Amino acid sequence: MTATNFHQWLLLLTLLFLSGCEDSSMQFDNHPQGNFDALWTILDRNYCFFAYKKIDWDAVYLDYSARISSNIGDEALFKLMGEMLAELKDGHVNLVASHDVTRYWKWQEDFPVNFDVLVQKHYLGDDYGMASGIRYKILEDNVGYLYYGSFTSDISESSLDQILHRMAICKGIIIDVRNNGGGSLTNVEKIAGRFFNQRTLIGYISHKIGPGHNDFSPLYPKYVESSNRVRYQKPVVVLTNRGCYSATNEFVSIMKYASNVTVIGDKTGGGSGLPFTSELPNGWSIRFSASPMFNADKEHIEFGVDPDIYVNMQQSDKQHNRDTILEKAREVLNGM
Repeated sequence: MTATNFHQWLLLLTLLFLSGCEDSSMQFDNHPQGNFDALWTILDRNYCFFAYKKIDWDAVYLDYSARISSNIGDEALFKLMGEMLAELKDGHVNLVASHDVTRYWKWQEDFPVNFDVLVQKHYLGDDYGMASGIRYKILEDNVGYLYYGSFTSDISESSLDQILHRMAICKGIIIDVRNNGGGSLTNVEKIAGRFFNQRTLIGYISHKIGPGHNDFSPLYPKYVESSNRVRYQKPVVVLTNRGCYSATNEFVSIMKYASNVTVIGDKTGGGSGLPFTSELPNGWSIRFSASPMFNADKEHIEFGVDPDIYVNMQQSDKQHNRDTILEKAREVLNGM
């Protein structure tokens, strides 16, 4: 699936989802029980990880619906719904109201941070370059360092050309995406394409074709296209931590299929479900994972992508402004 085909597929999936929401059995009254039932049913029919995560959604309904009364207030109902959504253990699941947004962050909060902005400043100094959301510098051992903090920062092809041209003198480069919570898959494709010399299968995607928890389409292949502009041929290390989520999780999964790339750090945070939104009778909106994405080995990456080399930041290093993970990357590149 090319980028163009992917967006056509996404449009078709959106139309299929919207048409499914018009089912008469999906009409609910605007009162606490009706809104709760609407939320539960939307997810029951469309959420994509029930089977994979082994979630008994019927049992969840019995547990949480028993706590609803006819006079429950909006804030209490919102909190109850948020607690129910947390059972999915999915950072892509959010209930949005005018007064608040539910969120699930345990995919990151329950793990070591493995990134420190103050330590990073020691490496970047004040004389780093900055283009299209990427901060970059050539370190004193002739290793290039690039930090990209969010895939929501649009990337221009000309900026990537300039950065990679400057890194041509380096023995290798480090691409640091730690604490990058995701963003645009288009930006993922732009960067990843600079490290593949041919069109490469990098994963699969599927979508719901029925209301059952296992009603999915066949897997559609996804490919990364080799860029026709500047491509980097020397060794590359990608730095990861649990803060790598959603589009960043996908980026790391893709880069593991590049022949010159080594991933170092902690397992990524996950988030491989393509999110969609729907609306409850009271106007609150629900965002949820609707289409599962897999790596090229047809494995789920919802719970993260393992690095090639596990490394945690050490407190003793941080006290001396040393980044244990970044230093390991330099060691690997200098040994090649």
